[in-house]
Amino acid sequence: MGWARREGAVDSRDEALAAFRAEGCSPPRDWGNAPGDTYGRHSHGYHKVLFCLEGSITFHTPDGDVELAAGDRLDLEPGTEHAATVGPAGVRCVEASR
Repeated sequence: MGWARREGAVDSRDEALAAFRAEGCSPPRDWGNAPGDTYGRHSHGYHKVLFCLEGSITFHTPDGDVELAAGDRLDLEPGTEHAATVGPAGVRCVEASR
């Protein structure tokens, strides 16, 4: 499996930023999407670390769907194919690479 989910990993953006620093991640990038927005299937050549800060998003992987809600963390190993669908309230995330 090329991913790992941790429920309730952080309570705030500040906690997410502290985790990125502690793990030596790249500078983080904030992003958000409207309800129902989608991302097509793709992969990255780096380890992606993502925290869902508000709303929800479902990542679609070859191993099954991974649902994230506010506070959850998702780690995607390099080369892990995934797509995503934003939940009914939209989503706001912060991500970095390791």
